[in-house]
Amino acid sequence: MQVCQSKEQLKDFKQELKGQSIGFVPTMGALHEGHLSLIREARKQNDFVIVSIFVNPLQFSPSEDLSKYPRPLEKDLDLCKKENVDLVFTPIPEEIYPEGLDKITKVIPRKSISECLCGISRPGHFDGVLTVVLKLFNLVQPHRAYFGLKDYQQFLLIKRMVEDFNLNIEIIGMPIIRELSGLALSSRNQYLTENKKQIAANLFQSLKEGHELINSGKSIGESLLFIREKYLSKFGLAKLELDYLEARNADTLEIYNAYNADIPFKLFVAIKLGNTRLIDNV
Repeated sequence: MQVCQSKEQLKDFKQELKGQSIGFVPTMGALHEGHLSLIREARKQNDFVIVSIFVNPLQFSPSEDLSKYPRPLEKDLDLCKKENVDLVFTPIPEEIYPEGLDKITKVIPRKSISECLCGISRPGHFDGVLTVVLKLFNLVQPHRAYFGLKDYQQFLLIKRMVEDFNLNIEIIGMPIIRELSGLALSSRNQYLTENKKQIAANLFQSLKEGHELINSGKSIGESLLFIREKYLSKFGLAKLELDYLEARNADTLEIYNAYNADIPFKLFVAIKLGNTRLIDNV
């Protein structure tokens, strides 16, 4: 496995590939089984696998946890090596943003998809995500790129960006990987106590039950109220802050007002447990 920090090194390594297919897994590090599932799928489908590890400052607001975001680089590299990754790209911010964050040309996300859910409470977040992903795509030039569906809104925005900019990259979404309790794996889970992990896991169970209610004919409003009452009455707002709990069209992220068996939908939730923000969907 090769490791490089500079764009020049990355370019030199890529010149040796001679037409091999490239699978790309962009990450912010603190790798877990969810990331590894993406790497394994990339390994199956491509000749050469590249993983990037870069904590992107452009997608963090001043009030968010950039300085505290976990960076266990040596552990991450060991995991990549065990998964037979061919190349790990680990740039520093100055390599990606040589003139600083204030002078970067940014990608503007589709408003219909970005100005809801996480886009409301994290203004500018998706500008930063799409900008760095586009830069990484241009540097790596992969045939396929892999993303987890826990960040479903992000996944849709990246797919639309690739379509809008006519990029010749296949975007592949991979299922959410969960702990035995049902809690979706996240690099931020390490911030949680065991008690808070259980609170988050119980929210997922409530989401599943609410989803089943909708499929069985209950109204969207009744099902969301069920989740709120079952979950919030059990744990109370003292232990968590509910950012959003919504049913939305799975293709467009439009509000899903009435059940229609022909239209795929998802339930989306974001909560804050202490200083840790978690998202999930079913």
